[in-house]
Amino acid sequence: MTFTVVVTEQAAREKEDAAEWWARERFVEQAERWYAGIRHAITTLAEQPERCPRTAEDGDFSYELRELHYGLGPRPTHRAVFTIVKETVVVLAVRHGAQDRLRAGGI
Repeated sequence: MTFTVVVTEQAAREKEDAAEWWARERFVEQAERWYAGIRHAITTLAEQPERCPRTAEDGDFSYELRELHYGLGPRPTHRAVFTIVKETVVVLAVRHGAQDRLRAGGI
């Protein structure tokens, strides 16, 4: 089964903000590579999104939350937090691994 992947405005903004920070604080080339890579990684959620683990916050919400881990190196630095609604994967947030847990009012 193939799922439709939808990225919310919040998640798109967080992804953009992360890339801008990386370009400003690190290297533009790395930021571009990270941005292209996470975009591609998110598209892979169209196939078997259940392969991704549930988030630590999963029990705090009335719906299931899963996360796709992504990073340029061997250790992921970010996570795309999503839920599955019928045949649609909805990406709710893109967060750095060091950020605080998600709260219901934050997405």
